[in-house]
Amino acid sequence: MNHAILEKNIGLMAVLVAVVIAIGGLVEIVPLMFQAQVIDPAPGLKPYPPLELAGRDVYVREGCYNCHSQMIRTLASEVQRYGHYSVAGESVYDRPFQWGSKRTGPDLARVGGRYSDDWQRVHLTNPRDVVPESNMPGFPWLAGNKLSADDITAHMRGLARLGDPYTKADFDGVAAAVEGKTEMDALIAYLQGLGKFGPKETQP
Repeated sequence: MNHAILEKNIGLMAVLVAVVIAIGGLVEIVPLMFQAQVIDPAPGLKPYPPLELAGRDVYVREGCYNCHSQMIRTLASEVQRYGHYSVAGESVYDRPFQWGSKRTGPDLARVGGRYSDDWQRVHLTNPRDVVPESNMPGFPWLAGNKLSADDITAHMRGLARLGDPYTKADFDGVAAAVEGKTEMDALIAYLQGLGKFGPKETQP
């Protein structure tokens, strides 16, 4: 094709650029859909239990992903700071995944168990009480918001239709799992679960 014609026809050029990008994307993405390491869950990984699922919903709703990624790259500096690099099998039940690339705050992929529940509660209420230099906003209202078992059950049913292997016992146990719990409790449960099924760093 004559380049002069292409360069003068911006509409045609845009269409052809879109076609090239689409083909390149398909070539890179489609093979991944058939690799076991991408579609098989990490050892021990199960769909989010009710309280953690509710906490994940709070995490997404409050926009935590805007400042925190959940993907440790294979760079030595990241592995040394955060732990073993992230693998696809950890995110099989994440819809949508929370990998991200923005790090106003630290990566949270391995934060589970690093701090106590009490520390997390204080930090979420007013971060500067435990990290004086923090610019993270507080979320004190979460402690007053009760959870809805019906909403969580509906979310679980939606995920089950997408393939998450929830059982009847899982659905039957929702009400008991979230009874008396707040959104603060749920968010802490979610944070404490991050990374617990990821690869463990081995020391040389």
